[in-house]
Amino acid sequence: MKKILLIEDEELLAKMYQEKFERAGFKILLSRTAEEGIEVAKKERPDLVILDIILPHNDGLHFLRKIRQEKSEIKDIPVIAFSNYDNPETRGEAHTLGVNEYIIKANHDPEEIVSKIRQYFSNQE
Repeated sequence: MKKILLIEDEELLAKMYQEKFERAGFKILLSRTAEEGIEVAKKERPDLVILDIILPHNDGLHFLRKIRQEKSEIKDIPVIAFSNYDNPETRGEAHTLGVNEYIIKANHDPEEIVSKIRQYFSNQE
């Protein structure tokens, strides 16, 4: 079973996506902040991180900078940015920091997001 770390601060969205992904056969780890996400990634070594860009305290770019600087395997965990923040500079920086994809939440319904993640994993095999 593929393990996904979902870093999302909006509780309703986090729970809704957790349920959708679990029904699709994924194990979901939830974090509400970049800092918590870094700790969970170190401990759990997820197969993928789905990262909101706008987070309390430090944003998703902070998370990306921190994990990419790690000396351990977590620096190579694939990350999909998942946000409604569609700023070209932020999107560019996220890609520079190694996100595999930058998905705008409002442009996709939850089933499409789950389908994209399924497709991502099937392309890795």
